[in-house]
Amino acid sequence: MTVCAIEKTSATPFTIAADGSYAARLAGDGEARYPERWTLTGPEPYAVPLPLAQPEEADSEVLPLTDGRVLIRRRVAERHAFALLYPTGGGAAGSGPRTGELQLGAIAPEDGTEADGVRITLLPPSPDGHGAFALAVGATSTTVWQVAGSPFGPERVARIPGRCSGGVWLDRTGRLLALDRELDGPAGPVTKAVAVDLWRGGEISPLLQIAEASNDRLLLADADSGLLLIRSDAPGEPRLGWGVLGSARPVRFPECLRAVGATATPFAVQPGQVLMPESCGVALRVDEAGDGYGGSVAGLALWRPADRHVFRLGAPAGWLGGTGRWTPEGRLHLPYATPEVPCGLLGMTLPLSPPPPVRLDPIPLPPAPTRPVPLQQAPLG
Repeated sequence: MTVCAIEKTSATPFTIAADGSYAARLAGDGEARYPERWTLTGPEPYAVPLPLAQPEEADSEVLPLTDGRVLIRRRVAERHAFALLYPTGGGAAGSGPRTGELQLGAIAPEDGTEADGVRITLLPPSPDGHGAFALAVGATSTTVWQVAGSPFGPERVARIPGRCSGGVWLDRTGRLLALDRELDGPAGPVTKAVAVDLWRGGEISPLLQIAEASNDRLLLADADSGLLLIRSDAPGEPRLGWGVLGSARPVRFPECLRAVGATATPFAVQPGQVLMPESCGVALRVDEAGDGYGGSVAGLALWRPADRHVFRLGAPAGWLGGTGRWTPEGRLHLPYATPEVPCGLLGMTLPLSPPPPVRLDPIPLPPAPTRPVPLQQAPLG
């Protein structure tokens, strides 16, 4: 494994499709932004720009589907409009492929999106690879919209009391969605993760109830093993912990994860470890300040629940969005873009042996040669 130099990474989100076949991001700078699709299968990745006549706004969002199309959410006046983008045949000689666009409809103010100051964001890619969903968060309630895969345009599929955030899929079908729901309690707002059944009209069931007054958020889940990555202040301060979906065992808060820092955020779990959550590799993004994309990325941490240590690395140069994806074989792929390599994947594996002490800067000197011990001083036995 190569230890990379510490470098601040792009704050532009980079989203990988549910099956790892494609990815998408908003590329470009300033007022010249355009969607870009990455193909991650094959011998090496490659990127295809998907520009249209007008550049995209900085607050637009993109999300890849497993068929190669890219969903985009745009703010158009008071509406949130959705469309699918895809490369078509080449245009004029030497101009390269053009971009096709399929309009999917919009969510308008009369649908309750702006009257209460509602904020709309795309949820992570649906596990089925074809549908796409958005979260509309209001002052007192939250609505889940299906914005792709519905025959009649954006469709409201669930309405949840309370202010919700996050969004983690719990199964492979796109039926069970975990959300962090904030409700007002006697001592102030309390956030608890709940499971929402989208096939039963948004039926809600509790998911995390570590302590009565604790804030319990679900950060990541793996459907194969049932591994859950959690952030909770039940131990007295915000801590990273892990549990197993459907298990009666309590959530555990390893001391090694506490040493990583409160800003560490898990972004990838190794799939394919059926009924073996302790064996899953977990990758964490370690931010300098704040959660999510608000802070600059200071490094990368690799860990598995069966271990009592965390392997720390510097962030790779050009790392996009602090994201990545594990393969079932235990190899972590990190997307990066540099002037020399505009579309690249860095592969690494989680070591099996305990890591050396964390020394990112300066690089430790090699150990001095071993000096022979005189025979009369050699220990017996």
